[in-house]
Amino acid sequence: MKRRTFGTLVLSSLLLLANQVIAQSIQRIEPLHWWVGMKTNKIQLVVYGDAIGECTQVKISKPGIDLLSVHHADNKNYLFLDIHIGADAQAGQYPIEFYKGNKRAGSFSYQLKERDSNAVKAQGINSSDLIYLIMPDRFANGNPGNDIVKDMRETALNRDSMYYRHGGDLEGVVGKLDYLQDLGITSVWLTPVLTNDMPQASYHGYANTENYHIDPRFGTNADYKRLGDELHRRGMKLVHDVVPNHVGLYHWTVVDKPMTDWLHEWPEFTQTTYKDQTVFDPYASQDDRRKMEKGWFDTTMPDMNQTNPYVRNYITQSHIWWIEEAGIDGFRIDTYPYNDLQFMADWTQSIVDEYPDFTFFGETWVHSVPNQVYFLGGQQVGQSIDTKLMGVTDFQLNYAIGEALNKEMDWTGGVNKLYSVLAADYQYPHPECNVLFLDNHDKDRFFSVVEEDITKYKSAVAWLMTTRGIPQLYYGTEILMKNFSNPDGLLREDFKGGFSGDAVNKFEASGRTGDEQDMWRYVKTLANYRKNNPVLHTGKTMQFVPEDGIYVYFRYDDDKTIMVIMNTNKESKMIKTGRFAERIQNYKQAKNIMTDKVFNIHEDLSLQAKETMVLELF
Repeated sequence: MKRRTFGTLVLSSLLLLANQVIAQSIQRIEPLHWWVGMKTNKIQLVVYGDAIGECTQVKISKPGIDLLSVHHADNKNYLFLDIHIGADAQAGQYPIEFYKGNKRAGSFSYQLKERDSNAVKAQGINSSDLIYLIMPDRFANGNPGNDIVKDMRETALNRDSMYYRHGGDLEGVVGKLDYLQDLGITSVWLTPVLTNDMPQASYHGYANTENYHIDPRFGTNADYKRLGDELHRRGMKLVHDVVPNHVGLYHWTVVDKPMTDWLHEWPEFTQTTYKDQTVFDPYASQDDRRKMEKGWFDTTMPDMNQTNPYVRNYITQSHIWWIEEAGIDGFRIDTYPYNDLQFMADWTQSIVDEYPDFTFFGETWVHSVPNQVYFLGGQQVGQSIDTKLMGVTDFQLNYAIGEALNKEMDWTGGVNKLYSVLAADYQYPHPECNVLFLDNHDKDRFFSVVEEDITKYKSAVAWLMTTRGIPQLYYGTEILMKNFSNPDGLLREDFKGGFSGDAVNKFEASGRTGDEQDMWRYVKTLANYRKNNPVLHTGKTMQFVPEDGIYVYFRYDDDKTIMVIMNTNKESKMIKTGRFAERIQNYKQAKNIMTDKVFNIHEDLSLQAKETMVLELF
């Protein structure tokens, strides 16, 4: 007997009740609904049901929707309908009738909705933002009633295990938005929240089994929309994590594939090589390139065939649907280099055509600046395809800040590495669109990277908040959460206080240690200063070659100048500011952003070992 997922059972029941299907069983139509007044007015409906593909005619008689074409798939359980939503279409239900010969085999009522003209959506993420990355299962549990959902493949709930689910959900995130706003956060990025009906480690979300449903253990589609609304009410934004490259092994279109080339499949399991170089290497073996692009990311993550036009439509429409449905402001794109780049270019253009201010940043876990640049839009460094991608997760600066604080300066290493990587910005079409980070759900907690040295850690945060680009914090950065990624579950511990029964509550000052509270105040002060000072969003950058382990850079515009001094030495240093007269210009005094202390900028400054000072000149 074919096993159905929880989402399939619920949706099937609703459809049978609502539509009174006669002979053929129509189990689902996706997208779930659409809207009138969209620029994207030609869509492809995926109709799924027992032998629905045997139908020879489909009729839509109500004016407003025109049926353009009907496509039969290899699998008789599918039909693909191309429809056009006319300018005269009204919100409401549109009956779709299916015929086998002259006999009606079934019907379905498809809904068009009015667009919410008052909703805030698709604002885009830019350098004025500070992103806070949350793994919802590990952040806060607002509704214990959805912790375990029967009929799903994983029902284990154990907070003592790094692999099982812990119970965090969307309601928990909504309940902590005041905390995040107070901290100075402007945008919230959640790791994927779509249904992930996988038997193991489903908490992370990167193997979705549904495209149009929030995982019921996180909440409902309405809960996700509420999160977007609550963020927008506070003047904040929502970043949605999308995974176009692959789905979970139990995705409903994988369990019963529409066609033989829906996925990239091999005679035997073939994993990607993870060698991004083969995508742009002029000497690359075609076989190496094919394995990189078409190999599966993991045994449980089938690779989508993005050259198949039906797959392309299915992915693109679902992402446009979520922007409209939940008011999403930007996408973080998982495993970007593994996608078909022509598809990504077309996908991006389709979304921007509908939402001109929408923005994207792609995960490019690669190991050089040119490798990152290749995947960006603008046809730089020999690209054959303009991907139109706006920004990347800037792994090169992530590596460099760690080296600057942990290694002694030499000709190319230590803080010179940080200087050199930033000096390579000429290769980026828009370096200000890159997302900067100290750590994330896959990388060692930075507090551990700097050997739990709080002075080093503060220096890293000061750099993150003041250099070019869009800064991103990983949940718990502000309270000194730590651990290395061996295994990666250690990076994903619970935020204490977000769950019933926690002995302490780190969301409250009373639950933090002295060091944690000191760090929390440090992050809050810098984050809110950055939030309120556009010079750190759009100001120009000038950096000076590091000397004697001292690295100095400026952010400046017509209204304000910020000077950042980083001492990467193991001992305190006196800094003579005369060297920086080119940028200090006629300013006389400086205020330390963290202490409010004011002093003469032309006098020598003393910095402690590994200390970074952020100064506003006046």
